[in-house]
Amino acid sequence: MSAVRTLRPLQRRHCQSFLRPPNLHTFRLSLGLATSQEHGAVDRSSRTVRTFTSSSTTCSSNPKFSYSISASYSDKKKALDPSRNVYTYDQTSRIQNEVLLPLSREQKLERPKSGQDSFFVARVNESGHTALAVVDGVGGWETSGVDPADFAHSLCEYMARAASTFPSEFKTEGSQSLHPQELLKFGTDKVMADKTVQAGGSTACVATISSSGVLEVANLGDSGYAHLTPFRLSSISPPQTHAFNTPFQLSKMPPKMLEQVALFGSKPYAESAADAALTTRKLSHGDVLVFATDGVWDNLSPQDTLRIVSKVMLNTGAWRDPDMGSEAAGKDLAEIVREASQRFASSPPRSSAAKTGVLNGQGAEMKEVRSLSAILATAITHEAKAASLDRKRDGPFAKQVQKYYPEENWTGGKADDICTVVVVVVVED
Repeated sequence: MSAVRTLRPLQRRHCQSFLRPPNLHTFRLSLGLATSQEHGAVDRSSRTVRTFTSSSTTCSSNPKFSYSISASYSDKKKALDPSRNVYTYDQTSRIQNEVLLPLSREQKLERPKSGQDSFFVARVNESGHTALAVVDGVGGWETSGVDPADFAHSLCEYMARAASTFPSEFKTEGSQSLHPQELLKFGTDKVMADKTVQAGGSTACVATISSSGVLEVANLGDSGYAHLTPFRLSSISPPQTHAFNTPFQLSKMPPKMLEQVALFGSKPYAESAADAALTTRKLSHGDVLVFATDGVWDNLSPQDTLRIVSKVMLNTGAWRDPDMGSEAAGKDLAEIVREASQRFASSPPRSSAAKTGVLNGQGAEMKEVRSLSAILATAITHEAKAASLDRKRDGPFAKQVQKYYPEENWTGGKADDICTVVVVVVVED
């Protein structure tokens, strides 16, 4: 993700609602599903989402929520290795308190190989809640000799530590819940005070998920998240932008740069956690949450994401066709989450044969990925990587350039770092 000033602002779109979309029949057939009453879909040409009702919950008056969470990531300068570029969260684990922040130079070399993107998943102390985020370093800082990855990774490290030790590092007394906006503010303040982080900036999509199935999200910029219920896209976060390819962003500027800005009277792009868009959603059994940086959203439409997730969920039996007389998400989902496995190609093909080559890896070494959330995260990252390298496949970014800057003659994907975090929701009686 780069910070580029442009003359014409990109029109921001907001969520709408509608029923009985014309393309759901084709969508269901593409997944091998029998036709049924049409429930809802999304606009293919933008990240504008039409909202639906949530999937049904279990009948228990006190349902037990658990979450399978995994991340998949890829540096834009390197090939994707599905078996290495993946992380699966262990709900019993905790951030090691003996690891001091800021990290040393040697410790920073051990960070995930996700380019300028970063992520974290952490248990919120002993509360049973979970915090997570995807963060995209602003690539434009490279022209100033600054590594954008350092800001992004440091922000995630501070937020992960704060969540793990909550509420010990927060000044608010008596607080029982950690909210994503305050976590983002805490992490930002720490990065601003960290002398090892020279400068930089990032977008951020930060979330907390309670043990009772409540999702809270604070999203700043053009990273974002999608909430999927069985075979439907319930919602997706709209991007926050100043102009085309110029998202809202956190920013740390060195003193000399601030002096130059003041001298010329210009105003830098520098938002805070207070500018993040806040959403709250109730989760249900079988829901899937997709958090991702713009390396995904610039190359895959919401409909693409729904198709990828639906195909995996259907093939594993995690989602079931309601036309067959069964629940959309079965009671054996917890077992499927643990036992599912799938093989992926080590590097997606550059050709435009996405329908046949992206997920079956013809002609490439195959690597096995285990757990349902890891399969979903890898499948999304895998196709986003292939689309980003495909000069014939126009994704959302290409379509926006063609619309607002036709003189650029842009076609194909947008090469970028990619980071995807997927949450699968399981409710047990």
